[in-house]
Amino acid sequence: MRSPVGKRTRSVAGQVFVLQVAIVVLLAAGALLALLLQSRHDVDREARNRSVAVAETFAHSLGLQDELKAADPSAVLQPLAEATRKDAGVDFIVVMDTDGIRYTHPQPDRIGKRFVGTIGPSLAGQVHTESVQGPLGKEIQAVVPVTAPDGKVVGLVSAGLTVKNVTGVIDRQLPVILLAIATGLALATVGTALISRRLRRQTHGLGTQEMTRMYEHHDAVLHAVREGVLITDGDGRLLLANDEARRLLGLPEDTDGRHIGDVPELDRRMADLLLSGRETTDEVVESGERLLVVNQRPTHAHGRPEGCAVTIRDSTEMRVLTSRAETARKRLKLLYDAGGDIGTTLDVVRTAEELASVVVPRFADYVTVDLADQVLDGDEPTPGADMRRTAVNGIRSDHPLYPRGRLIDFLPSTPQARGFGTGKAELVPHLSDAPGWHAQDPPRARAIVDYGIHSLITAPLKARGVVLGVVNFWRSQKPEPFDEDELSLAEELVARAAVSMDNARRYTREHALAETLQRSLLPRALPEQSAVEVAHFYLPAQSGVGGDWFDVIPMPGSRVALVVGDVVGHGLHAAATMGRLRTAVHNFSSLDLPPDEILARLDDLVQRIDHDRQGDEDGAGDGSDGGGVLGATCLYAVYDPVSQHCTMARAGHLPPLVVAPDGTTEFVELPAGPPLGLGGMPFETAELYLAEGSQLVLYTDGLIEERTRDIGEGMELLRTALSHPGRDPRESCAAVLDVLLPVRPTDDVALLIARTKTLGPDRVAQWEVPFQPDAVGAIRNAASKQLDAWGLTDLSFATELILSELITNALRHGGAPVRVRLLHDHTLTCEVWDGSSIAPHLRYAATTDEGGRGLFLVAQLSEHWGTRYTPYGKVIWAEQALPGSPGSPGPAGPSLADFLDVEPI
Repeated sequence: MRSPVGKRTRSVAGQVFVLQVAIVVLLAAGALLALLLQSRHDVDREARNRSVAVAETFAHSLGLQDELKAADPSAVLQPLAEATRKDAGVDFIVVMDTDGIRYTHPQPDRIGKRFVGTIGPSLAGQVHTESVQGPLGKEIQAVVPVTAPDGKVVGLVSAGLTVKNVTGVIDRQLPVILLAIATGLALATVGTALISRRLRRQTHGLGTQEMTRMYEHHDAVLHAVREGVLITDGDGRLLLANDEARRLLGLPEDTDGRHIGDVPELDRRMADLLLSGRETTDEVVESGERLLVVNQRPTHAHGRPEGCAVTIRDSTEMRVLTSRAETARKRLKLLYDAGGDIGTTLDVVRTAEELASVVVPRFADYVTVDLADQVLDGDEPTPGADMRRTAVNGIRSDHPLYPRGRLIDFLPSTPQARGFGTGKAELVPHLSDAPGWHAQDPPRARAIVDYGIHSLITAPLKARGVVLGVVNFWRSQKPEPFDEDELSLAEELVARAAVSMDNARRYTREHALAETLQRSLLPRALPEQSAVEVAHFYLPAQSGVGGDWFDVIPMPGSRVALVVGDVVGHGLHAAATMGRLRTAVHNFSSLDLPPDEILARLDDLVQRIDHDRQGDEDGAGDGSDGGGVLGATCLYAVYDPVSQHCTMARAGHLPPLVVAPDGTTEFVELPAGPPLGLGGMPFETAELYLAEGSQLVLYTDGLIEERTRDIGEGMELLRTALSHPGRDPRESCAAVLDVLLPVRPTDDVALLIARTKTLGPDRVAQWEVPFQPDAVGAIRNAASKQLDAWGLTDLSFATELILSELITNALRHGGAPVRVRLLHDHTLTCEVWDGSSIAPHLRYAATTDEGGRGLFLVAQLSEHWGTRYTPYGKVIWAEQALPGSPGSPGPAGPSLADFLDVEPI
């Protein structure tokens, strides 16, 4: 950082201050030296004069000559000389003879010794002063002769002072001298500082180079700037006018210093403004043939008005440029706003409405958007297609233009038809003189012209080489028609909107295809079953159909499988993948595998789909959408209405919710498992007991997750919506949708609510079978009696035959324990349980074989049969249609000859 002192010393005021202080110091030093020299000279002279006076006084004292003649002059003269010396203020008085031998001396041991000094002039009768090195040190002394009446020198008297005492006198005077000089120096410095301070204010602390540079810059800018500058004083005199001000105001060269009112070349209105001194900002003043923009500000010095600073610029030449620049700015702003406001959604109608909203009233008074009817369905338009008015917007609502939704067949003579056919915009400056346009609908054309709409621009919506429709810009308020520049703007505006329109059209087509595929792959009607009462809901996402699905699959033994899943991604690929997974679930379910094995097989399938798709993309390079399937989630549950147990497993899916008959809700603590397609981790199965009337709720994340809430909050809302007893599945489904269904879902929403039923003891019969061959007959008799009790006597023969074959196989090829169960539901189900895991195999025995026809007979006598495995063995089951149901045998039932392929003997 630069020192403030250094900055001050570089300024003019600082330099003047330093110079003045230096001069004052030099003057003070010179004065001190002169005073010291003068003082020293005065003191030396005073010392000599005093020495002479004391010596002469003592030399002329009475009795001195007599004492000099005495035998011992020192005895009298020594005391007298010392007393006189002390009274006179000198350092010594020495009386000596003409030979220079001392009679007196302040130091008695010096008496009788020769005087140190020059005595020759004094012996000649003269008074002599000198400075010598005497016994007392450096001495200033005077030697005076003692003369007899006859003029003869009879002795000498010397008096004097030592230099030490003389210097002491000067030292005692020095503080006074220094104090006087310091006082003078301080006063001079303060005065210099005050003068420098005033100079600093006047020069603003600038240095000489800065002031020179500022003046040069000021002069260059003042005369080069393209803006007039005037400065006036408080008396209305013109102090300064630059070249531009003289040019704009027509001032002569000799106006500086003249009163503004005395300048005849100055326009009176401008002169009045300058003399008023009032503050103005961009005030327009007419001066001659010019329109001048004037800014005037008063200048102040210490708070008192001193004059005005005025800037002037010519707005005459800039008016046209400003108007054009403003027009260009508005058009750029319109294009910028259109880029942000048009195409915010992938909806064709909404995009057309956004275009009409942006343009009115900034560019046109009315706007109509006509699209080919096929575009609204997502298809490409055909040549000559009728157009539907999709959007209408204007400054008033009582206009006579075609209303929104009107299907219009434009005649070839209209600019709309030409624009749709050629893809080129067209300008109709005067609608009153446009016979081709009038031919479309003469009465409406006259009404439009009479309404005040007088000019039209028709611009086709063309994107990627396809014309989707036309946009009509109508003008009524401005009297001038549209021009070529506005035609270019309309083309640019519509070209930007056309891209968004085509994106929306393509999305509409893909969305419709995906939704159609999705709905075609979902179950249209749920199959008949008696295990659960079901309500379901499905809604595709607005931004792109996803891969959510649900299913209800009847299972052997009156059981039912409930499935819900979600494929990652959106669009056709996700919908197609969902269809493949749903079909796979149906196929795997027919194998009657546990839920965890079902999910494991689905996981393998998803991995193969992903691998095959990536291989197609790498090899074919067809650019199809997608990058492979990243995975899917699935929840698979099997409910048994006889045992009321529900076995389930999930692969990355949200846990199901169980609603008890009393309204108590609980999320099932079910191991999550990895999503399908990741592989590597096993799936786990959980089993729970469901009371009759419990509701099992399966759902996808699109129902509970939204931008405004997280999954946890959505799950709590789901729990709250279902915490009401006594509702049936449809009511529960409606309650959930009222609370959780998003207005515009960003993901598919799937919901499946199943209320459990039970197959009561009156419809279930089961027996333990002793592990011995003769037990078959007893079981057949018991089953026949149970069928009679159920009113199914017609099925007794086939049932006895099925049970005989299945029980015999269990006893012969299986293991203990063996159990038989009959279920009377929509079908009659015969189940034979045993402790062996060996699967039976259907054989086609030859005519010479003694055995091997058992399972063949079972397959012929039943509608369906199969095997499922349990933790303790297996179950072989066979279903028969009840009498009177489709596919059931006749009233008399089947006969043995219908099933035995034997030739008569």
